[in-house]
Amino acid sequence: MRYSPEHKQETKSKIVAAAGRVFRKEGYGGGGIEALTKAAGVTNGAFYGHFKSKSEAFRAAVLSGLEELRLGIAALKGSEQTNWLTTFVGFYLGYKRTCDLGESCALPSLSTDVMRADDDTRAAYTAELKRLVDEVAAGLPENDAPGTSAGSQKDQAIVLLAMLSGGVTLARAVSDPELSDRIAHLVGQAALRLAGPKALDSAHSGSADH
Repeated sequence: MRYSPEHKQETKSKIVAAAGRVFRKEGYGGGGIEALTKAAGVTNGAFYGHFKSKSEAFRAAVLSGLEELRLGIAALKGSEQTNWLTTFVGFYLGYKRTCDLGESCALPSLSTDVMRADDDTRAAYTAELKRLVDEVAAGLPENDAPGTSAGSQKDQAIVLLAMLSGGVTLARAVSDPELSDRIAHLVGQAALRLAGPKALDSAHSGSADH
């Protein structure tokens, strides 16, 4: 039986999405082919029809997760041109910190496994991370602080992503809910300083409204 190109793409998308959930939750070492096919609702034959190995599926899941983050930021920038960063930081350190690990952001959840991955996966991750940095940088204000260069938005974007990713990692790892909230709050305030006083004022105003 021949399947249509649309059906094949749908099956591949299901496998990538399932792989993303499994690897986020179980780690690369904890998610085998059987776990991936079961989560995707496909056979082993269907899996190997799209991927030669678990490492290829992992690479696809990582790239899909980073692309999802990049496209989400792009959409947010388009709908909230002035306060997008405040909204993004609140969502990232709120829902994305507390949701099921399988639905968490790929950046903090999968990067540690990428460190131990093959060269092809690390190269692909690097290229996608650069695109993510560019997307974030394009939405940040110019930094006119002494000692900063005209192109410092990219540096700010790197700091912002590292800050948020690291903050979520620490906040998820601790067992004390109050400490988790405190980590998220402090990291959020530090991240918003990258956008200047207006972002902090907007965040404070939003908190006062609730």
